[in-house]
Amino acid sequence: MKRHYTILGFLFMFLMGTLFSFDAMAGKKTILLSTSESDAEIYIDGQLMGKGHTEVIVLSKSCVTVQVKKMGFLTETITFCNKKNHATPPKSYYFQMNRDDAYDASVQTDIANVDIELKTNKSELEAWKLISMIITSYFDVIEVTDRETGYLRTAWVVKSFKQNTIRTRMIVKLGDTNPLTYKVKLVSEESGKPGTSVKSDERYREWGRVLRKFQNIIDELQSRLST
Repeated sequence: MKRHYTILGFLFMFLMGTLFSFDAMAGKKTILLSTSESDAEIYIDGQLMGKGHTEVIVLSKSCVTVQVKKMGFLTETITFCNKKNHATPPKSYYFQMNRDDAYDASVQTDIANVDIELKTNKSELEAWKLISMIITSYFDVIEVTDRETGYLRTAWVVKSFKQNTIRTRMIVKLGDTNPLTYKVKLVSEESGKPGTSVKSDERYREWGRVLRKFQNIIDELQSRLST
């Protein structure tokens, strides 16, 4: 008898699930979605569903979130709901994608967030003065400077964009003394959101790009110290 009730219970649940699915599909809405960039990736509820154009199906009594992404462009996000008290999903939707201002204000580089070794034949005093002069031409505030230990660190320079915040700083460390060598690091980090506080360290991560303002600092240090 117990087995009999178990089978009936399973059949009941299966039937109810089938009816629910049928009801959801019967009231579904289909949206023809397209983007201004033919190779932009289209994500529906986090799943990549196509590039440039795709169909978005919104089941009855549900919502879907669509994100459109492309390198060099701002990420666009919209949610469509097929529910009471919500706007009826449109039959078609077009994304006009806009340029990413943080991307356009920066350059791709392999010198960000790595130690770069600088060798020089100059005296320690002359080299330190030159390093300090070059760095202060790019950064307004030196947070820590100690010639005795050969350590220098600038304060963060923060720049907020429409969908990102970038912070940049320079760190100098004394390497060997014979020949005289310094290690410099151009630290470039992003938060992925606008208006992030410079003190929110946990929100930042390394960025493989550098703002154009700082793109020549390593080359200048290398060339000036080697002559």
